[in-house]
Amino acid sequence: MSDTIEKTVIIGSGPAGWSAAIYAARANLNPVVYEGTVRPEMIPLGQLAFTTEVENFAGFPAGNIRAFVESAVDKSRHWNLPPAPAGHEKDGQPHYAVQGVELMELMKQQALNFGTRVVSDDIASVDFSGDVHTLTAGNGDTVKAHTVIIATGARANYIGLESEDAYKNKGVSACAVCDGALPLYRSKPLAVVGGGDSAVEEATYLANLKGADTIYLIVRRDEMRASKVMQERALNHPNIEMCWNTVVDEVLGDGKLVNALRLRSTVDDSTRELKVGGMFVAIGHTPNTAFLGGAVTMNKKGYIQWTKPFRTNTNVEGVFAAGDVADDYYRQAITSAGTGCMAALDAERYLAEK
Repeated sequence: MSDTIEKTVIIGSGPAGWSAAIYAARANLNPVVYEGTVRPEMIPLGQLAFTTEVENFAGFPAGNIRAFVESAVDKSRHWNLPPAPAGHEKDGQPHYAVQGVELMELMKQQALNFGTRVVSDDIASVDFSGDVHTLTAGNGDTVKAHTVIIATGARANYIGLESEDAYKNKGVSACAVCDGALPLYRSKPLAVVGGGDSAVEEATYLANLKGADTIYLIVRRDEMRASKVMQERALNHPNIEMCWNTVVDEVLGDGKLVNALRLRSTVDDSTRELKVGGMFVAIGHTPNTAFLGGAVTMNKKGYIQWTKPFRTNTNVEGVFAAGDVADDYYRQAITSAGTGCMAALDAERYLAEK
């Protein structure tokens, strides 16, 4: 263990983590980011690393993004950039909205430009019992810090089908607000899986898009768990069709894109095919907080609770939370980036006061 006590350690490398790093680095806090390793629950660059085009992050209209990314991101990381989307050209040049990995690599580079240090490991456990916080990495190394920003995000829950996994980003998504307006899904019949408020919100969002086709809401029971108001919203929407007592058995496609679902009745086990151009899974999210071991206060869903209005403070002095790990409502890249900024400012002001 090093005798050095870091001013700020940031855990996580999604929009919240890198935004926090940019602000902390520019404030001369010399932050260290533990960006994580490749694991199902938490990966370097966060959940956006699983997405394709991001059309709703302000400041990135469609254009020759690839040229900009390659000029801004260090050449040693160009191997990580996804191929430019096929069929997206204008005047002979790539022309598309920034892709998830590209956006995150740009954020990472911006943090590096201001002196952020990056450790390619996870934080396996924490000890917040003293005035100085101790973090233990996956390789057994420990680091001490005056302030800690937790930005480990939350992962979407999926059904667990092999075919579902095979078609992620090819017609299977867990965020209608993020992806629903993309050309891949535009003006096609779509399915939303789930019976809670989130599922109704997703279905309603898709049903209200310009040129929307039928949106099938697939519910495994004969009633929804959603609140009464949300149920009425789904049941009364002309573009939403309910599929009661139904589960998805298999996602079907041509190997490139989803074109149908095989549905099974929970009443008599009969099956049928439903022609759709995509499936949105809305059965909840799991915040990546297991490594904390209950060291900070969380709500009943497992999300870290902020203890001050409009602040990112946890119940532990010097420990802050940013992004989806503390947000069970918005869960957008741009809101995560915003709270990352807030957490860095909160950490800076805490250090100044102390």
